[in-house]
Amino acid sequence: MLWKIRAAVLAAAVVAGAVAATGPVSAAPATYQAESAALSGGARAETEHAGYTGSGYAGGFTDANRGTAAVTVTTSGSTAGANRLVLRYANGTGGTRTVTLAVNGGTRQLSLPATAGWASWGTVSQNVTLNAGANTLAVRYGSGDNGNVNIDSLSVEPVVPAAGVVEAESGTLSGGARAESEHGGHTGSGYVGGFVDANRGSAVTFTVAGTATRSSLALRYANGTGSPRTMTVTVNGAAQQVSLPATASWSEWATANVTVTTVVGSNTVAVSYGSADNGNVNLDNAALTADDTTPAPEGTAELESGFLGGGAVPATTAGATGTGAVSLPGTGARVIRTINQTAAGTATITLRYTASANGAVTTYVNGVKGAQLSLTGGSGWRTATHTAVLRAGLNIVGYGDATGVQLDHIAVTGSAALAARGATVPFTTYEAEAGTTTGTRLTPARQYTTDAAEASGRSAVKLTGVGQYVQITLTRPANALTVRASVPDGTSAPLAVHAGGSKVGDLSLTSKYSWMYGAYPFAEGPGGVRPHRYFDDARILLPQTYPAGTVIRLAKDTAATGYITVDLVDAEVATATTAPAGYVDARTHGANPGDGADDSAGIRAAIAAAQGTPAKGVWLPAGAYNLNSVVNVSGVDVRGAGIWHTVLNGVNRRGGFAITGAGTTIADLTFDGDVTTRDPDEAPNSDSFIEVESGSAATVFNVATNHAKTGLWLKQADGFFAAGLRVRNTMADGLNINGNNGPTTNVRVEQSTFRNTGDDGMAMWSWDRNNTVSRSVFAFNTIALPILANGAAIYGGTDNRIEDSLISDTVFNGAGIMVSSWHEAKPFAGTTAVQRTTLTRAGTRNWDWNSHTGAVWLFAERADITGALVLKDLDITDAGYHGLLFSWNKAITNVTVDNVRINGTGGATDAFTDDKGVAVSNAGSHGMHLNLVTGTGRFDRVTVAGVKGSGSQGMANDESRYTVQRGTGNSGW
Repeated sequence: MLWKIRAAVLAAAVVAGAVAATGPVSAAPATYQAESAALSGGARAETEHAGYTGSGYAGGFTDANRGTAAVTVTTSGSTAGANRLVLRYANGTGGTRTVTLAVNGGTRQLSLPATAGWASWGTVSQNVTLNAGANTLAVRYGSGDNGNVNIDSLSVEPVVPAAGVVEAESGTLSGGARAESEHGGHTGSGYVGGFVDANRGSAVTFTVAGTATRSSLALRYANGTGSPRTMTVTVNGAAQQVSLPATASWSEWATANVTVTTVVGSNTVAVSYGSADNGNVNLDNAALTADDTTPAPEGTAELESGFLGGGAVPATTAGATGTGAVSLPGTGARVIRTINQTAAGTATITLRYTASANGAVTTYVNGVKGAQLSLTGGSGWRTATHTAVLRAGLNIVGYGDATGVQLDHIAVTGSAALAARGATVPFTTYEAEAGTTTGTRLTPARQYTTDAAEASGRSAVKLTGVGQYVQITLTRPANALTVRASVPDGTSAPLAVHAGGSKVGDLSLTSKYSWMYGAYPFAEGPGGVRPHRYFDDARILLPQTYPAGTVIRLAKDTAATGYITVDLVDAEVATATTAPAGYVDARTHGANPGDGADDSAGIRAAIAAAQGTPAKGVWLPAGAYNLNSVVNVSGVDVRGAGIWHTVLNGVNRRGGFAITGAGTTIADLTFDGDVTTRDPDEAPNSDSFIEVESGSAATVFNVATNHAKTGLWLKQADGFFAAGLRVRNTMADGLNINGNNGPTTNVRVEQSTFRNTGDDGMAMWSWDRNNTVSRSVFAFNTIALPILANGAAIYGGTDNRIEDSLISDTVFNGAGIMVSSWHEAKPFAGTTAVQRTTLTRAGTRNWDWNSHTGAVWLFAERADITGALVLKDLDITDAGYHGLLFSWNKAITNVTVDNVRINGTGGATDAFTDDKGVAVSNAGSHGMHLNLVTGTGRFDRVTVAGVKGSGSQGMANDESRYTVQRGTGNSGW
């Protein structure tokens, strides 16, 4: 039996996250049976429930014995230093219970998730520091615990780090960095803390053995701040910044990997809180492993992972790098790839290709058609080089209109990696509550109709007195600020902006586009029930570019409003673009910025004129234009001088663009609408920023929209590509692909951000009365704070995907991601995938249905969901209520759930009574809730930890209706 115990112990330890990703080596465990230990305070040996090891287990941890019941063992022959202790227990109460672990007198509380019953046993592990020889270990029902569990055994084994692993606390600490052990789950004897703002410049330095000249450095860390943090890694003098996403809590640990140049033998590694970092993390250990992959050329971007349209298809030709290549079969076929440039300027782009005969391929840079690149035919892979003027940050490079050509990858000088998940953006976001302030930091909350619940990270700073301020310190240069803030309904007010100690301007804040009341569609007037939608954005160009280290202060210098609540600041360097050659200047056709007149007719005239030119482009120079109505665009590029420089203003709820034909591009501009309320269903009286009537081979790039009905509404498209969108403060969906005018296929929207949308942030809607959405992808997007519904959703359709994204802070009646047959959706077909995505503080209370939602919600509403559905490589952190929710009263079959990590459920700890008199709490917030649903699903490597709320379980399978096929690597449920 011992080998079985050992296997269970090791599996549990790995899943619990107490082991470095590099896999520490452990000696054989010493197992101590609880029933044979010293029992006191009412603890007693029992055999009632099956499944125990040894001759029984220890019971008696009941409320009558609170504060006294204990199991005590004395180890013999223990190894000094870090040891792993594994507690085997049963908890059939249905909710998480706690006990106290005492190690040589030092105590900590352990959480024991519910097991399936009293005859089902689980394990939890903790790393503890032991003395050589004898140690006293006790498990107690402490006065601060809720006990009521059975204890089967304790196993102890020394932890020996694998080769190349170094415990951070063993390094040289400087600048305020210090060894700590306050939070559990660490390896070794502790971890290194002290990386706080007061200790900027603090560092830990150690030596670690390397076996190669190119290595992967894995940093095991905890980041309980709720937002990504950065640190600087220096290896043998070469420094680079590493991003550390938030973990569920300070006791939850994650691993970040960074590729470094090393030497064979001793390497000096330092991890520091650098001047451009935002720190505030704990570091557990570091592991160095050889990276034996073949490095790609500098700035390599694989084309097969980009957008393929017009008949371009993946190819698996021998010798291709990455996962393959792209075949271009002729005119109209195109491939587009996003790249990230470290600085603006002329870059050299090397294209790797193979061609059967001499030919050419047309180049496109940021949507502008360029010259043809000559390709020499022949056998084998070849390269061709061209140059392009690229902007700092996100760019799109495309190739098309070639026959008999396969393209492998491009290598772009001066490029850097794109973000691993979420959008690569030019701005840095600073949370107000993380700054310094003389105002009041809002207590974090998630209760709908509270302002904190609609704030990023669920907190903000409220300025109530004249002269009160909040300030942040730039970590990167900036000359442009976007501030998300709230003022009382019916008011407008300035917010003073100070940079480097001097006032440089005022932001104009208004409640015009915020504050809604009542149930959907939120048509009640001021003073109505359910007040919500408190925040809006305002932006300002600064008089100069300020360097990193500059203090930006936002001050309430007015009594015109009772308060100003500041949520966040987006800071960036805004640079104007120039007109492409041959483009028609809209001013020559009567569209004159700044004159206050309607420019719609002038823009239409410029578009008509551009139709007869080789470039087929319209240039909107910097300035503010009025767009009083919708402008149709077909086969023309309409382009401005940049998001900060060309602004089109809607008027009286109207204005926007309609893409009505193939080959259309809209780029480098902002549309600021004038939509103040949500249209009732079937009664539209406002416009979207872009409505795609027929958008095949269309491109939308680097555009922003604010205060529109929706950001983009796609009625028909085949081969539509969008990247670099900033969609803010819409009254309905941020983006909706629906096929109302015809089948919509092969749409890709990537590298875009959505915030404060009035409905789903992003949605694919195969509406049954119309046509199916198929083979479409939402990838590398960042979605935050939809005030209604979901971050992203797929309603029916074929072979659609949501992937590589970041979704956070859903507000009301929705999930982070929903896959559903709701809203008259067509059936699911092919394989629908949700993968490689992080969801933080997602999932809400549905006030209308009196139920909890999940961070990920599979909702069979209208009909069964029977098409293949894959949930893979998901990180669900601090879910508001459930982690995964399957519902309701129908079948969801053919589901694969793989490598899903649920760290924290029931994070919405607010207890309140809603406006219908229903008491709401986080009780029953399960890791996975199979809510009266039938069907079959396969679950592998699904881990649940940190379940909060009375009666909450790792998994709740209502009436055992759902057939759960348990694979390998599962824990916590």
